[in-house]
Amino acid sequence: MNNENRKSALSESESKPSSKSVNPESASRIRNFRKNKFSEKDLLQDLLNGNKTALGRGITLIESNQKTHQKQAEYLIEGALPHAHKSIRIGITGVPGVGKSTFIESFGSHLIKQGKKVAVLAVDPSSSVSHGSILGDKTRMENLVKEKNAFIRPSPSGDSLGGVARKTRESIILCEAAGFDVILIETVGVGQSETTVHSMTDFFLLLKLAGAGDELQGIKRGIVEMADAIVINKADGDNQKPAREAKLEFNRALQLYPPKESAWKPEVKLCSALYNEGVSDIWKMISEFREKVQKNGYFQHNRQEQNKFWLFQTINDYLKSRFYDKPKIKVALKEQLQLIEDNKTTAFAAAKYLLSLG
Repeated sequence: MNNENRKSALSESESKPSSKSVNPESASRIRNFRKNKFSEKDLLQDLLNGNKTALGRGITLIESNQKTHQKQAEYLIEGALPHAHKSIRIGITGVPGVGKSTFIESFGSHLIKQGKKVAVLAVDPSSSVSHGSILGDKTRMENLVKEKNAFIRPSPSGDSLGGVARKTRESIILCEAAGFDVILIETVGVGQSETTVHSMTDFFLLLKLAGAGDELQGIKRGIVEMADAIVINKADGDNQKPAREAKLEFNRALQLYPPKESAWKPEVKLCSALYNEGVSDIWKMISEFREKVQKNGYFQHNRQEQNKFWLFQTINDYLKSRFYDKPKIKVALKEQLQLIEDNKTTAFAAAKYLLSLG
């Protein structure tokens, strides 16, 4: 095969020029732009002006473990705080396959038509083997991602439990400061243990499927008890009758729970996110909830209690990080791990010894 017939995939693409046709001056400008590091002050100002690129950069700094990035993130959060707290935060959870991404795209598109600015913080599960995440939510929300007033940010869950990423709460503050008035937090979808998202949202929406054994979950404590609303998704086609039956089952189950502190009675709704059916009713319900809890004072009370919870959570994270960063702990930890392998000590005795050094 001669050189004329040999073409790379890049040169075959109509959307991307081959490397030979790239203007050297343009390439130089791009390289200089990438090298240019924005100051925290400029980044904060761009973020407050609603710049989505600046918001993305800010969240990247928040999620970074580098010391310099953490200091920059602290500056951003402190600067953003006075401009935050003006949104409604909606947690959306459910088992894998329930249609969370499809629902968020349909729901988010409806909100944008109502004149809202919508930020989606989607948390993807991290592999316990490779520690990687796919982060494919933008691909699944192909219509919503094109909207000017939408911001979608997938983040890896890392080693965080409870269905959300460790830095999701700080990311919410930046999104609010950037002018987004509806924040949707999509969790990884692990079922009953997925409760941490409840401690950072105003409204907790639980998506369910009919005919998947989920009716039994209605009488279990945990995540169902925390829900402010249960939405049975995929209520279309042949699934309409099972969905209506599931709605009755969940309504009966909700009668078993004591009244909520918010004085809100959880509702069960039917929805077909694929066909945009029932989505407007869900937003109407959430608006009624917001009006009710703002009138009775629960909205502000709940956020204050959440702030107290996250104070203790932050202290625990800091103490854990500081403990493992100590040089003598690093050395002693290796020694204790070897002793455990040699069956010369137990995990409990080793932990007690290491804590005595800290």
